Amino acid sequence: MNLKELVTGESGEKQFLLGNEAAVRGVIEAGVSIASTYPGTPSSEIGNVLSVLAKDANIYFEFSTNEKVAMEVAATAAASGLRSFTFMKHVGMNVAADSFMTTAYSGVTGGMVILVADDPSLFSSQNEQDTRNYARIANVPILEPSNCQEVKDMVKYAFDLSEQFGLPVIVRTTTRVSHMRGVVEFGDVNDNSSNSDNHWKRGHFKKDPSKYVPVPAFAGDMHVRLWDKIKKIEGLSNKSEFNSEINFSDEKVYGLIASSSAYNYAHDIVKFNDLNVNILKLGFSYPFPQDKVVEFLEDLDEVFVVEEVDPIIERDVLAAIGAKNLDVIVHGKLDGTFPLYHEFNSDIVAQGLDEVLNFDEKETVNYSSSLEDLQGNIPSRAPVLCAGCPHRAMYYGINLAIEELGLKPADVIFASDIGCYTLGINPPYNAADYLLSMGSSVGDGCGFSVSTDQKVASFIGDSTFFHSGVSPLINAVHNKHNFVLTVLDNRITAMTGGQPNPGIPVDGMGDEAPEVSIRKLALACGCDYVRVINPFNLEQVVKTYNEAFERNDTAVIISKAPCTLIKGLTKKPPVNFVEGNCNYCDKCVSELACPAISKVDGKITIDKAQCDGCNVCIQVCKYGALEAGR
Repeated sequence: MNLKELVTGESGEKQFLLGNEAAVRGVIEAGVSIASTYPGTPSSEIGNVLSVLAKDANIYFEFSTNEKVAMEVAATAAASGLRSFTFMKHVGMNVAADSFMTTAYSGVTGGMVILVADDPSLFSSQNEQDTRNYARIANVPILEPSNCQEVKDMVKYAFDLSEQFGLPVIVRTTTRVSHMRGVVEFGDVNDNSSNSDNHWKRGHFKKDPSKYVPVPAFAGDMHVRLWDKIKKIEGLSNKSEFNSEINFSDEKVYGLIASSSAYNYAHDIVKFNDLNVNILKLGFSYPFPQDKVVEFLEDLDEVFVVEEVDPIIERDVLAAIGAKNLDVIVHGKLDGTFPLYHEFNSDIVAQGLDEVLNFDEKETVNYSSSLEDLQGNIPSRAPVLCAGCPHRAMYYGINLAIEELGLKPADVIFASDIGCYTLGINPPYNAADYLLSMGSSVGDGCGFSVSTDQKVASFIGDSTFFHSGVSPLINAVHNKHNFVLTVLDNRITAMTGGQPNPGIPVDGMGDEAPEVSIRKLALACGCDYVRVINPFNLEQVVKTYNEAFERNDTAVIISKAPCTLIKGLTKKPPVNFVEGNCNYCDKCVSELACPAISKVDGKITIDKAQCDGCNVCIQVCKYGALEAGR
């Protein structure tokens, strides 16, 4: 599909879309004017598509420096009467939470929708928290699509709901919903054309401190108004078309309540096995539609609750049963019927249902077993840094410097961060000992430097440094902390697919933009030792680390070299192997560990397709067995 059809597609037209692409169509149909994000898987494709289509769709779009800023850009746009959209992964909501919580108090004028993509089973995350908790903490509505059509429809509906009640609305997807493909029927597109020379519409902020400035004198009343809104919205959730019953039986004995991708598994198992179980699907799950749920529960003997990740709906169901004094047994996470963690699949749901119903599952393809058999026949390989990755050279170089300084591995703590470079945890680099969150490596360096006598080496990427590394660097300088900070500037936000960041001269819509200097930022923070180096020059890398480790302050080393996956990057000819010069020390394989170099039948082999000619291996080999290609 041509992506521009997301803008030009007519009502009634059908397209086979990714869940994240469906979200973009929902945004376009809703007539959004302002969109912002910090890229994070599994929501990244939304930003990638919007960056291409923003101008055609009359939308201002930006990759903000972090999720909190993205939230503030969207909130102020909504306060100015415009429809705004911000999106992030689940841990990004932690960064945005401070401003998000207050946005619920102050409310909005134009519609504001926050799409948060959760990651059950931690495919690309450090935890699998459940965003539905945030909806309840902040008291804002949340919608949970289970397929691509619902992603589009719920995003569009969420803007109407937001404007009706003056509240931000969360749309919670999961990895499976974000990355599934399905047929999506387009709807009408709301007009968001501009009356000025800008591509996007301009709003107007009407001043009202009692509404938008939550000092204690105003905030108390804000909280009361928020609860009034939620009680009214609960009436809508009880009647919402997104909360529907799917009946498979005339017998009212067993029921099942499910949401999001977990509903898909539950539906398939019940339908395929002809189980006498009726299903209540919750798509508008907060405010909790208690009346709808109680109506479903009446006359049931037992009910299953199928959801990922936390037992949130299950607790609401139990509370409703208690409030209405119903005699219904609940099977879910809390009684051990279903797991308390990770994403579900058909086998997990079937096993949980079978524990109670004891049914003979129909003969079908056991996809889990088939996958296990397939995986058993395929050699496993852990994720590795790409051939030619500048991060590999830095990890190799710092380990050489540590050895030259006479230090043992236990003498140096590696504080890592969120990015491709977290793969430094793997042997032979062993360069990740502690990690908390985006930007934490700098704050961790502060803490370790005053807590131990060990040397501390913190690593952070360029995008992550802009995201949340500057503030802790200021803290480090002011409090005289002693550690070495390496900023791995690979000229892109590589981990999430190559989005721009403030360190490169292009913005989120592809226009020329000022390039913010990491070096100047470090100097402005007060760092006395700031060096920009070429990571592919091992001699320079080792020399710089030796100097930095000898200091008693916060030293900053900026490794500046482009990610090898940047499109259009010119690669050098691959390295040649000179067998006659090889003494089989295997350092190129065992210590550098570049995936383009391997040992096959006792002989070093260069994969010409992978090698990009960075020539670091030539510097590692002291015998001339590797030479530059021509």
